[in-house]
Amino acid sequence: MLMRPISISPERHAGRLGIVLIVSAVLFAAAGTLHARPEEEIDDITGKYHFLNADDVLALLDEEGKLSGYIDVFQGEDESDTILSYPISIGTRKKNRVEFKTRKIHQKYYRFSGTVRRGSGHEAADPDYLELVGDLETVVVKAEPGEESAQRTHVILKSMGRASDKEQ
Repeated sequence: MLMRPISISPERHAGRLGIVLIVSAVLFAAAGTLHARPEEEIDDITGKYHFLNADDVLALLDEEGKLSGYIDVFQGEDESDTILSYPISIGTRKKNRVEFKTRKIHQKYYRFSGTVRRGSGHEAADPDYLELVGDLETVVVKAEPGEESAQRTHVILKSMGRASDKEQ
């Protein structure tokens, strides 16, 4: 079998190369817009969020940038209380920046500092519509006055969606 070289005219070669370049540019631009989602202004972060463990809940009420609410933390079987509810004593939201601190119970409290962003949910009623992303500190006050020990954890707290608000 004898192979013959195929010849493509320069005009035809340039046309194909042009198409490949245009398609590549379009795909590159589309990929860039998927990953570079601009910071979206979020009007209200009121709702319930998953906390550290499966049954723990963070509930927030956002009233024009002032945050209130609580964190319900389920205790182990060896504890006397089933749930400890830590009320939020100080909380603020400025644009996408979120910070709050709870009251102290049994010499322990929580501090969060981070941002709010859109999650994978498409509507406000969907789970993971919003995410709180940042550092959570679990602070334990020791017997010595003013002495504290803080454990810092980077967390993503995902909203539970509106259906879970009705269930609880």
